[in-house]
Amino acid sequence: MSGNLATKLREGTKTTHTAAENTGFIKCFLKGVVEKTSYRKLTSNLYFVYSAMEEEMEKHVEQNHPIVSKIYFKQLNRKHSLEEDLAYYYGANWKNQISPSPATEDYVAHIRKVSASEPELLVAHSYTRYIGDLSGGQVLKKIAQRAMNLDEEGTAFYNFPDIPDEKAFKNNYRQMLNQLPIDDATEDRIVKEAEATFRMNMKVFQELEGNLIKAIGQIFFNSVTRRRRVGSTELATAE
Repeated sequence: MSGNLATKLREGTKTTHTAAENTGFIKCFLKGVVEKTSYRKLTSNLYFVYSAMEEEMEKHVEQNHPIVSKIYFKQLNRKHSLEEDLAYYYGANWKNQISPSPATEDYVAHIRKVSASEPELLVAHSYTRYIGDLSGGQVLKKIAQRAMNLDEEGTAFYNFPDIPDEKAFKNNYRQMLNQLPIDDATEDRIVKEAEATFRMNMKVFQELEGNLIKAIGQIFFNSVTRRRRVGSTELATAE
């Protein structure tokens, strides 16, 4: 056991992490181009991913799994906050209006498969999603609020009320990673799984790019049409 899993994960996922950040959807997001229809679809996809991940982790915690139980923190769970956001975007009957995208279905199926055969790899999924939520996720929250003119409603996903000091929590989480009772080979498998997890997230983002481009195109078309109508009216008035 090297006791250095946290560093291995950070260094081993740099390339795929950067690639995920450079997908069109995330690049637009970071520039403040956030369209509500695409964003709520992202929220629904995340709901299916987190539901699967948290259900599987809880299952192993109940069985006192020697690895999964060490990195399970209930205050990280996002399922209920996503339900709150979905109710905001879709209304009270949101469950009947959402379904996972193809890439999300594959992502969820992979989580279930890993849980059944190699549950220690759930560490990679926990690290990839939750550490990101506690880090860059806070930047995305502010961007989403500005772009969609939101207050606190609609961004519950990014709120961690039971984690008052996010930096301290992340440090503790990394210490727990380094103390896991695993050998070097298992650490390497976890790092590879984390890379795969970033790629699965990329596919989810790439699916959303089409919706975003279509929405931006419609906004541009409406804007041009409106300007033309205004121009025509002005000409008619002048005549």
